[in-house]
Amino acid sequence: MNSLQFRQSVSASTRRCTGQYCSLTSSSVQGPTERSLDLRTLTSFFREEILRKYAHRPALICRQERPRAHGGPPSRNLGVLNHLAWDFDEFDKHIRALARGLVGMGVRKGDRVAVLMGNNSSYASLQWACASIGAILVTLNPAYRLNELVETLNLVGVTHLFTVPRIRTSNYIRMLSDAFPELCNSSPGNIQEPALPSLKNLVVVSNIHDTAEWNRETCDVKSITDWRETLIWREDVWEQRHIEESVQSQRSDEVINLQFTSGTTGAPKAVSLTHTNLLNNGISIGGCMRLGPDDVLCNVPPLFHFLGNLAAWSHGSCVVYPSEIYDPKAIVDSVVQERCTALHGVPTHFLGVLTEVRKRQDAGEKLDLSSLRTGIAAGSPIPIDLMRQLIEKLNLVDLSIAYGMSEFSIFPVSFQTTLTDPIIKRVETVGRVQPHVMAKIIDQDGHLVPVGKPGELCIAGYLVQKGYWEDEEQTQKVMRADPNDPSIVWMHTGDEGIMDEEGYLKTTQGMNYLQDIIIRGGENLFPVQIENALTAHPSIREAAAVSVHDTKYGEVVGAWIVREPGTKISREDVRRTVAENMNPQNAPAWVWFVGEDGTAGELPKTASGKVMKHVLRKWSAELAQNAIGSVGGT
Repeated sequence: MNSLQFRQSVSASTRRCTGQYCSLTSSSVQGPTERSLDLRTLTSFFREEILRKYAHRPALICRQERPRAHGGPPSRNLGVLNHLAWDFDEFDKHIRALARGLVGMGVRKGDRVAVLMGNNSSYASLQWACASIGAILVTLNPAYRLNELVETLNLVGVTHLFTVPRIRTSNYIRMLSDAFPELCNSSPGNIQEPALPSLKNLVVVSNIHDTAEWNRETCDVKSITDWRETLIWREDVWEQRHIEESVQSQRSDEVINLQFTSGTTGAPKAVSLTHTNLLNNGISIGGCMRLGPDDVLCNVPPLFHFLGNLAAWSHGSCVVYPSEIYDPKAIVDSVVQERCTALHGVPTHFLGVLTEVRKRQDAGEKLDLSSLRTGIAAGSPIPIDLMRQLIEKLNLVDLSIAYGMSEFSIFPVSFQTTLTDPIIKRVETVGRVQPHVMAKIIDQDGHLVPVGKPGELCIAGYLVQKGYWEDEEQTQKVMRADPNDPSIVWMHTGDEGIMDEEGYLKTTQGMNYLQDIIIRGGENLFPVQIENALTAHPSIREAAAVSVHDTKYGEVVGAWIVREPGTKISREDVRRTVAENMNPQNAPAWVWFVGEDGTAGELPKTASGKVMKHVLRKWSAELAQNAIGSVGGT
């Protein structure tokens, strides 16, 4: 077993042994440490490891972008004629040209550079270019509305904003210029907008192929700089000398990325992440997946989930962006045509891919998905029936489940399943602790809980953030020194977890974690297990289980159901499905079908596809108060 595979390491006081078998008694674990942490900066690692070994291996394929989308000198483009395709050497040329351009437009070390885009090569290049000059990349959720966007930009003092004109119904240029007229009147590099006091540059990456339409969108906003005009292709310029000096002076513990989280308070906070956080987590994730230079990752989640890229590139693997935004058709096309070996996503993404595959096969199309083998499912637990379908229909035999939160490097994976874990562990747990990571589960008094008992998950190690950006009060609330060893700082996640005797973790992520477990008459019921039982039924496509207040039991189970198209299933059938496959106390007392009884047409989800249980609990309470959806059993 190599150092990237899990090996449990705990003190003798937290384990018991019988013969050669050891099991935990207290909920405290530590990952292996045989492989040393990599203390280089991202730029040094890219040059010394990736370029040196894999310069002419495929690095990035963007199927929605034209070849030479950035202009510049002629490109080999991996011999592809229809879309952008770079090897690592060409990728590096674009990163360097962009880094010189950033310096030329006045970006300095420590400046906050915000990105508001879908998945594209500009975003990928900014991740490395900003790191090379010591600028701090601020990754924004494309689903932000105006007030959220302004709040986050001002919270961290963004000086330079890189954006596309629009994504789906969000028209960013029009939204900003209508709200802030000074953007229309200011000159490029000298924005003077009182509502955005730090902002100086607005750089636009065109995702509009029609020139006339592009002109209509941007002609009256004088402050815009065209992305293609920022790149400096010549290398014998002062900007390159400045970059080399910056690279030499950087430290791996410097902040290079800010990502936003609401945490347990609901107010946005900027998580400060360093070279060490990001690089080593990428290495660990890719190691668990056994990625190598022959692998091709179809990276579906939005790129503000930073580490999908790094997990692949740190191992010399190629990254494919099937489309700017989530598109099941484009994903299936990419997997087939690019012979992808890995697929990242959340359960919602995978459900859409399965539906697309089924639709094509029903139409008589033959799809070769045999190249797939691995990937990551994250964001929320994956039902066992879905896992089986992914293995049987997409060949994802080595699909891994991961747990992380923004404060641990997004997807800052602290726990992850491995290829050798049984399928039940890959659906009901998030695996075991990663290398160089410590974890414990504590009660409200800060004491370790026995295995099998719930408590708050705390994490320590290299992956923990440096602190919330300029918010010492909130930082101190969640980051606390170990009373027995002040050199260890524990991040209190706000997520409830349960650890078993083998060190596998069950967790309910989210700021209302105490409400995710359903406590019926003093008995803990776990939504993921109920959801697994429900989605095993052929008529149920998606299911979400939540707690509903009950005068007798305190809480009972409420189930939200998305039917498979063209099927019928009654409330009583739903309840019976759980009662016959689990302890009957898990059976829903309330059942609601999405799109019926005045409910919304789909489950409420975050931009990354995670079901928002707190919204469902609110809807459930309102419906139950009006006696809608009852199937008895309480």
